[in-house]
Formats: sequence, structure tokens, C-alpha cells
Amino acid sequence: MDSIKQNVKAILGIDDDLQDQVITILINNTQSHLKLWLKKHAGLDEIPAELTFIIEEITINRFQKIGSEGMKSEAIEGRSVTYREDDFKSYLSILESYIPKQDGSGKVMFF
Repeated sequence: MDSIKQNVKAILGIDDDLQDQVITILINNTQSHLKLWLKKHAGLDEIPAELTFIIEEITINRFQKIGSEGMKSEAIEGRSVTYREDDFKSYLSILESYIPKQDGSGKVMFF
């Protein structure tokens, strides 16, 4: 998790440790959410290493929304921002590739 936190901090331009607790909580929450999704839909108990970027990107998105939780949109002095309700939505096509495919070979019985 330290490498995830360091990557998140580097992208956000954070050079000190003042936000570490918040970033750690966001990383843990994102990992838990992703683990639940993968367990439910793909039967996986662990997050594959190649999906680490999703944890990083969602953590950054959630960090940037601190103070705006629950808002769908915000407009300040002509600048408008719209927030997604589901942070994982843009990653669904990637995540769905982990769902085992049915091979279509089943039995049909006629009586």
C-alpha cells in the first residue's frame, strides 16, 4: 500500500505527511470496495496487481472531492463541476473482463 500512497501523493503534489491518514483511509475504502466487487462478480478474493491503477485513480478522485461528498454538481463563478455517483463506473469494462465466461456447454434434456 505504501507504493500506492506514494503514487497518489506524487500525482496530487503532496510533499509532506499531513494528509497521510486521509489518503490511507481512502485507499483502504477503495480497496475494500474493489475486493467486494471482484468477489461478488468474479469470485476473486484478492485484487490482481494490474488493477492497482484503479485504486490510485479512484483514491485521487475521492481525495479531490473531500468537502463535496454527496453533491452531483457544483457551480462557482461560472465554473461547473459534475461528480459521478459511482466511481467504478468508468472501469466496468476492465473489471468485467475478470468475470468468468460461460463456455455454453450445458446439457439439454428432452422428455
